[in-house]
Amino acid sequence: MKRIAIDMDEVVADLIPKHLTLFNRDYEETLTIEDLKNTKLKFLRPHLHDEICGYLEDPTFFRDLEVIEGSQEVIQELHEHYEIFIATAAMDYPTSFTAKYEWLKEHFPFLNDQNFVFCGNKSIIHADYLIDDHPNKFEGFVGQGILFTAAHNLQETNYVRVNNWQEIRAFFLE
Repeated sequence: MKRIAIDMDEVVADLIPKHLTLFNRDYEETLTIEDLKNTKLKFLRPHLHDEICGYLEDPTFFRDLEVIEGSQEVIQELHEHYEIFIATAAMDYPTSFTAKYEWLKEHFPFLNDQNFVFCGNKSIIHADYLIDDHPNKFEGFVGQGILFTAAHNLQETNYVRVNNWQEIRAFFLE
């Protein structure tokens, strides 16, 4: 059975709306996802880099993120034909481990928690495919990288791209 590794943040868990909401509230701004096209919040407001990253270091930040539309249904379908792993670079924010684990158990209860991989460098993942929103995560990965569209990666052209979970369904199941 082939293996698909799937990133968590911005692929199945929608962290940008919460991040923007907290930032806008605390800094009295009105930034939108449109403002993040081809960039990230920390690059848009570099003078607030530490504060922006600080939200992600909150141990509870990742616990109540919205699920990206279609991800649960499509992953459940894929699970019938592929071995599925959720591979999240939790070492970027080590305080996120518990919240991410609880979130995954709540929203993807049909996956074995032994298939949740909390890592740093995703090149250690032994899978046929890696779906991720960060092209740098494909460096050293031996399988095929599939880029999930996010505001920050719109100019990337070096990888197969999917824009949503319906396109992932079509890629793997049709």
